[in-house]
Amino acid sequence: MNEQNHPQLNGYCPVAYFAVGEPVQGRSEYSSTYEGKLYHLVSEEAKQEFDINPEQYVPAYGGLCAFGMSIEKEFETDPTNFKIIDGKLYLFLKNDDTDALELWNNEDEAKCLANAHRHWEARTVV
Repeated sequence: MNEQNHPQLNGYCPVAYFAVGEPVQGRSEYSSTYEGKLYHLVSEEAKQEFDINPEQYVPAYGGLCAFGMSIEKEFETDPTNFKIIDGKLYLFLKNDDTDALELWNNEDEAKCLANAHRHWEARTVV
């Protein structure tokens, strides 16, 4: 599916994670595009907030699993499995076998963040 037409975060509003502390489905009539990716927001106010500073709201690591990044792997995420750390949204894999947020929480978070950031930087440098 064309990424420009398929909303990121499975349509969840990136602002809602911060405003209400949980994922809330956005609405297509309140959409914004940032770096070629479509985001659905819950309201005109949330859209305006996102448009002012999208970098504040988009998930770290392009929406890939933060725990995966910390072990140099790239996993898709469940946008309902998230954690906000120092004002940044981090997403995690969750399926029948694995809850990457639980794995993350059982590790040294500072070390995980450092490893994830290092891997992300290494993969984005071309």
